[in-house]
Amino acid sequence: MSPDDYCQQKTAQSGSSFYYSFLFLPPERRRAITALYAFCREVDDTVDDCTDESVARIKLAWWRKEIANMYAGQQSHPVTQALQPHLAQYDLKQEHLQAIIDGMEMDLNQTRYLDYAALSKYCWHVASVVGILSASIFGATRPETLRYAEKLGHAFQLTNIIRDVGEDARKGRIYLPINELQQFNVTAADLLNARHSEKFEQLMAFQTARAQAAYDEAYALLPREDRRAQRPGLMMAAIYRTLLTEVEADGYHVLTQRISLTPIRKLWLAWKTYIRG
Repeated sequence: MSPDDYCQQKTAQSGSSFYYSFLFLPPERRRAITALYAFCREVDDTVDDCTDESVARIKLAWWRKEIANMYAGQQSHPVTQALQPHLAQYDLKQEHLQAIIDGMEMDLNQTRYLDYAALSKYCWHVASVVGILSASIFGATRPETLRYAEKLGHAFQLTNIIRDVGEDARKGRIYLPINELQQFNVTAADLLNARHSEKFEQLMAFQTARAQAAYDEAYALLPREDRRAQRPGLMMAAIYRTLLTEVEADGYHVLTQRISLTPIRKLWLAWKTYIRG
């Protein structure tokens, strides 16, 4: 199996909404973004699938060294072998890839966030940086485009947090800021024990409104000159915003189930966005 095939398999198996937007890219950009996403999956799985924290830290340290080796042309993993040829072409910076690893390590260091500012720092590492790297691959000619991508990545992560409240709680992680839980009189125990209530619905409506506002702020930053090149990100946004609408329509029953869209619906939303340009 070639490095590109490995990354393609890793991306397809994830079932992520991102995969559907990659299908519409030219081959070279598609290989680059697929390798980037496979890297994100590898380091994310290092934390999520490892039951021994010390082992997870050792693996993340290995990835840090592997990224440094990749920029020195001495990569050994299929993912870095697939990604390395695209580094210079798309100006993919090592500090951004290392920042993603920092974000994954944050999940080992803490399971609660005091306020939105603290959560935003986490979102920047695990999502906004990915947005910047992705926009560079898609084609960015203006600095505003990278700011759009940074904000869009933030919106994606807020959406993930809303969708995965119950699943994350079962792993012992609560990303909703502590001061906002207090504001709506929802306790950590409510989340850990899947206690759905009117107060919880109000909390989630607040979270959803903030996520929707983040999407609007991102769109406002995207210059017309780069809009066509950035269609993959806009496809992802169409899928994620539709998911938010579904969560809201379902009454925010996310403590006991993971609401998702069918693959055919994701493909339809991606295609519709692509056609609209």
